[in-house]
Amino acid sequence: MGTEIERKFLVNDISWGQPLKSLSIIQGYFPTSGFSLRVRVQEDKAFITLKKTKSKISRHEFEYEIPERDAREMIGIFCSGHIVEKTRHIVEYKGFNWEVDVFHGDNDGLIVAELELESEDEIFEKPAWLGEEVTRDTRYLNANLARFPYKTWNK
Repeated sequence: MGTEIERKFLVNDISWGQPLKSLSIIQGYFPTSGFSLRVRVQEDKAFITLKKTKSKISRHEFEYEIPERDAREMIGIFCSGHIVEKTRHIVEYKGFNWEVDVFHGDNDGLIVAELELESEDEIFEKPAWLGEEVTRDTRYLNANLARFPYKTWNK
């Protein structure tokens, strides 16, 4: 069983510099209760992922590669709510690779940086371009952004 330990922050500005790489991502969520079931197309690869909360910053995670054509078909047939579209920039800072997600479509205007850790108490230095930590704010989970897009929030 896999475990994802992740910290999530809003991004104050785009001064993170040149990313190591950038990926176009489209993902949809199957209607579920108590866990998240996602299908993702990332460039020319596709994955199906199951996640369930373990603690405030850790989740059980199972992810499997599937054919891209199947993933696109699943998104069209099975995924309810809105589709999450984003560009993920991989940005290195002080020995860590940050995933900076710039959202598009119904979540346009939202930029979130995520850092996957080895343990919940792992120490890391925060870049100056980070803003408020939103790890524990479930509105920022991609599964919730699919159901309740950023454009509908009262900001």
